[in-house]
Amino acid sequence: MLKNLLLIALRNFKRDKWYSLLNILGLTIGITFSLFLIFYVLDELSYDRYHVNSDRIYRINGFAKEPEKEEMKWAVTQIPLGPTLQRDFPEVEQATRFMPGGKQLFKIGDNQLYVDKVFLTDSNVFKIFSWPFIEGDPRTALVAPHSIVLTRSVADRIFGKDVRALGRSIMSDTVNYKVTGVVPDVPKNSHLLFNALISITSLPPQMLSQTGNWGGFGLFTYVLLKPNARPETLQAKLKPLYDKYMAPIFAQYNIKIRYEVVPITSIHLHTKTENEPEQQGSMSYIYIFSAVALFMLIIASINYMNLTTARSARRAKEIGIRKVTGSTKGQLIAQFLIESILTTVLALILSMILIALLLPTFNLLSGKTFSFRTLLQPDTYLILLALIVFVGFAGGSYPAFYLSRFNPVDVLKGSLSTAGGNVTLRRLLVLVQFSISMIMLICTLIVYGQLKYLRNIDLGFSKEQVLTIRPNTRQNLGSKVQAFENEVKMIPQVMYVSSSQAVPGDNVGFNLLSMPSDKGYVQKGVFNYAVDEHFLPTMGIQIVKGRNFSGTEDSTRVLVNDNMVRYYKWDQPIGKRVKYPGDTSAFYMEVIGVVKDFNQRSLYDSIAPLILFYQHYSNMISVKLRPEDIPATLANVESKWKTIFPGIPFEYTFLDRDFDSQFAADQRRGKIFTAFSGLTILITCLGLLGLIAFTTEQRRKEISIRKVLGAGVGTLVPLVTGNFVLLVGLSCLIAFPVAWFFMDKWLNVFPYRIGMPVAPFVLSAVAVLVITMMTVTFHTLKAAVANPSKSLRTE
Repeated sequence: MLKNLLLIALRNFKRDKWYSLLNILGLTIGITFSLFLIFYVLDELSYDRYHVNSDRIYRINGFAKEPEKEEMKWAVTQIPLGPTLQRDFPEVEQATRFMPGGKQLFKIGDNQLYVDKVFLTDSNVFKIFSWPFIEGDPRTALVAPHSIVLTRSVADRIFGKDVRALGRSIMSDTVNYKVTGVVPDVPKNSHLLFNALISITSLPPQMLSQTGNWGGFGLFTYVLLKPNARPETLQAKLKPLYDKYMAPIFAQYNIKIRYEVVPITSIHLHTKTENEPEQQGSMSYIYIFSAVALFMLIIASINYMNLTTARSARRAKEIGIRKVTGSTKGQLIAQFLIESILTTVLALILSMILIALLLPTFNLLSGKTFSFRTLLQPDTYLILLALIVFVGFAGGSYPAFYLSRFNPVDVLKGSLSTAGGNVTLRRLLVLVQFSISMIMLICTLIVYGQLKYLRNIDLGFSKEQVLTIRPNTRQNLGSKVQAFENEVKMIPQVMYVSSSQAVPGDNVGFNLLSMPSDKGYVQKGVFNYAVDEHFLPTMGIQIVKGRNFSGTEDSTRVLVNDNMVRYYKWDQPIGKRVKYPGDTSAFYMEVIGVVKDFNQRSLYDSIAPLILFYQHYSNMISVKLRPEDIPATLANVESKWKTIFPGIPFEYTFLDRDFDSQFAADQRRGKIFTAFSGLTILITCLGLLGLIAFTTEQRRKEISIRKVLGAGVGTLVPLVTGNFVLLVGLSCLIAFPVAWFFMDKWLNVFPYRIGMPVAPFVLSAVAVLVITMMTVTFHTLKAAVANPSKSLRTE
C-alpha cells in the first residue's frame, strides 16, 4: 500500500511540474535558512556547557553602589575573595581566579611573537574546568611559580608544529617561564578564551595577601560548588564579607559592595556586567532569530497549504473516483500527507546541498566557525526529523483533511468543478504571510537604521587615521618613547603624535577621589587615565573651557569632561581642586580645562564623569596620519620603530577599527537579520506568485465573459486586486503594533538610539502593497488581454 501511495505522489509531481517545483523551491529556501538560524541559536545556547561540571561552576560578580548613582555591575572581584571562599565556605569545593595579563611578548631564541589573552590563574583551575591536556599533568602544571600552560596553536607558533613544548623555556620581558602543559585551543563557545595560563604564584607574595587588597577589583573569581550546594545559599552567606573585610575601606564613603553568584552557562547570554573577557551574546537576538526561523518555516508551510487547497478542483474528480472505487478517508489523508512529507524530504535534500555550499558564506556573515561535519551530530538528525514532521504535517494536514472529505456524488456531478478550496482560510493564511513579512521588513529597517546611527554618531573625537601602537611590555620605555615620537613627528604625513595610558574605547581606571560639590567634598568613584599634552589634538577632542596641558609643569593639574561639570554642578570649573581621599593637601589637583564630552567607553555605555591626568610619557602611542598614501606612511613609521625598539615587534591597529569592534557583534547580527528577513519576504513572494497565478487561472472564464460583454481592462483588474489590497490593509493593523512592541524593547538596550521612526512602518506597507499589486496586475492583465474564445471554447 505504501508503495502505491508513493507512486501516486510521484505521478502527481510529474503531472503538475510547475506547481511541484514552486512548492519544493519555497520549502527548500525556508528549510535551508531556518536551519542556519537554528544552528546559530543552538551554538549561542551551548556556551560553556562542554565542561563536565558545567552545572556546578559559577562566577562571582561584584556590584558596587554609591549614593545617588546607579549600581555598578562588574564581572571582576578582589584578589582575596577566591582563597576566602575556598577556606571559609563549606559549599565551595574549589575556587580559582583569572587575572588578565593582557598581550605579552614571548621570546625563544631569535623567535618572538605577541600572544594575547594571557591570564594568571590558580593551580586548581583544571579541577574546575574541563580543558584536557595534550602534554603535561593538570594536577601540577601551575603549582610552581613561573610555570605556563599554552594552547596548541600558540605552542605551534612558538616552537613549531610536531615539536614537544613540555619542559621548554620561554622569556617574557625579564621573566623566564617553563612550559608545564599544552592544551587544545579553547572552544569558541566559551565566555572566557585564553592562549596562555601563567601560575598566579608568579606574582609578588604581597599582591596575593589574603587579608589585604579588598579595595581593588580586577580579576575573575570562579567556584565549583559541591553536588548538593545551592548558589542562593552561597550568595546569602557572602553578605557578611562586606562588614568583615570591606567596611573599613568603603563604609566611610557610604559605598556598598555585594556579590552575585552566576552560573557560567548563563554568562554569555544573560549577564549585563562590565569588564567581561569576551563580547557577550544577546538573548533578545536568540528570540528574534528563533522567531525568524519559525516564521520562515510557517510561511513555507502556508505556501504549500495555500497552493494545495487552491488547486483542489483539479484533484476533485480524482478523489471522487477513488472514493467510489473503495478508498477510505484514512487512505486519502495518508495519500496527501505522504505527498507533503515527500515534498519536504526532497526540499530537505536540496537544503543540505545548499547548506554545504553556503556554509563558508554564513560563517563569514555570522562570525561562527561551523563545518559541515560538526553540523552532522546526533542532535542535528533529530532536528532534521522534527523539520520533516513539522513542515510535512503543517503543510499537508489541512489539504489532507479538507480534500478527503469531498462528497463523491457532488464531485462527479461537477458541483466542485470550479472549487478552489476554502477561500476564507486561504485569505486568512495570506493575511498571516503579509503580516509576518511586514513585521520582518519593519524590524529590518529599524535595526539597519539603529546600527547606521551608531556608525555615524558624533563620538566627540576623531577616530579616523589614528594609528595606535601598544608595545605590551612591562619595561619603562619613557626615554625611548620620547625618541620615537621625535622621529615620527618628522614624517610629513604625520600630523600629531601622543602617548597615553588608554585611548577611546579602552577600559580605564576607576578610582575613588574627593570631588568638590555644593555639599563640600564628597568621595566618588571616577573614571580616569593619564595623557600627555598632545593627546587632545591627536584625538580631535575639543577644549570648551580653560586650556590643555602644556608640559611637565602641569603634572599636578587635571582636565575634566563636560559631564563631570554638569554632574557636580560646577558653575566655575576652572580652578576647582580634586584630591585623593585623605587630608594631605599635597594630593590636591587643580582643574585647568574642560573637554567636550566624548565616548571613552563603548556606545552601550552613557558618557560618565572623566578625569584626565598628566603624564609625560606612557607606553601607548597614538599617531594621527594624513589620509594620503597611508601604506607608505606606515612603512616609514615601522622603520623608525625598528630603529628605536629593535627587540619589540611593530604591531599596530587603527583606532576606528578598534572602537567599531565593540559593536561588531551587533553589526553581524544585524546583517544576519537583514539577510534572512529578505529571504522570508522572498518565500512569501514565491507563494503569492503561485496563488495569484492559480486565482487568475480560476477566474479566466469569468474575465473572458466580462470582456465579451464589453468590460475594459481597467474594470477587470480591480476584480482580482481588490481582495489583496484589503488583505494588505488588515496586515498593517496586525504588523504595526507587534513590530512597535518588539523594536521598542530592542532599542531600549542602547543609550543612544534613533527612537521609533515612522518611515519603516510606511515603507513596509508600501513595499508589500507594491509587490502584491505588481504580481496581481501582471497575471490579471495576462488573463484580460487573452483571446476570450480560447477560454470559452469548451462551453
